[in-house]
Amino acid sequence: MTALAAGFAIREYRLIPEDFSGGKLSVAQAQAGAASGDILLIDIRTPREWRATGIGRGAIPLDMRRDDFLPALDRLTGGDRSRPIALICARGVRSARLSNALTRAGFSNIIDVPEGMLGSAAGPGWIRAGLPVNPYEVQS
Repeated sequence: MTALAAGFAIREYRLIPEDFSGGKLSVAQAQAGAASGDILLIDIRTPREWRATGIGRGAIPLDMRRDDFLPALDRLTGGDRSRPIALICARGVRSARLSNALTRAGFSNIIDVPEGMLGSAAGPGWIRAGLPVNPYEVQS
């Protein structure tokens, strides 16, 4: 019984996003900002997730589990840690956690997209909002 309760508690913890005191965007705002070049929109999900749903048009796929995630993000920003970067995941949990971690790592303009691709309490999400997606193509 204790193991069951512990498993449930861990599952619930993983589904509850951390509070992020920085900026937040709706999926429509994130898509518009990425399209205009005002923000760098990073899809931090996994390749399996990208294959399942596609990637929001204008987003750059960068799996947050990569060992070289920070150097890769620095390359994408040209080393400018003040550049506006919006993070999107499936439902806003990982993006909130990573937004906090990147802020602690010295990025000064991180923006969370709490709706995510699939929707959350923050809103319907990219897919249900009908925003454009591109298929995921493995880079060779």
